[in-house]
Amino acid sequence: MNLVKWNPLNEMQTLRNQIDRMFNEPFFPTGWFDSGAMLERWNPAVDVFEEDNAYVVKAELPGVDKKDLTVDFKDGILTIKGERSADNEVNENRYFRRERVYGNFQRSFALPKGTDAETIGAEYKDGVLRVTIPKAEEVKPKQITVH
Repeated sequence: MNLVKWNPLNEMQTLRNQIDRMFNEPFFPTGWFDSGAMLERWNPAVDVFEEDNAYVVKAELPGVDKKDLTVDFKDGILTIKGERSADNEVNENRYFRRERVYGNFQRSFALPKGTDAETIGAEYKDGVLRVTIPKAEEVKPKQITVH
């Protein structure tokens, strides 16, 4: 069993999203928005966590082609950008409901000082991007022997 840090702001944001949905859906069902508004709504789910020797960022990016992804790290900020292209298999007029969102996205994360930017690695498999940012030697926990 892992302990998870509780962040009350996350709970407040979740509540706000649920209330927004409750008031918006009856008046503006999904699909009534133009494509520009739909593009703004897509924000891929991301987990950021710490391992013994590295920080890890995992992003769910189903339907995103590997060639459409870029990962940048500058001044302690990790930025993931990409685009999910729309299917053109079905004529737009033949949809009854369209909930999947397409378009550009960008997520940025400030990482703690002491990351080794030279050895950052990224792997994309089964729609999940995993970025591993190794910790610098001085940041890694050290065990001290008591004599």
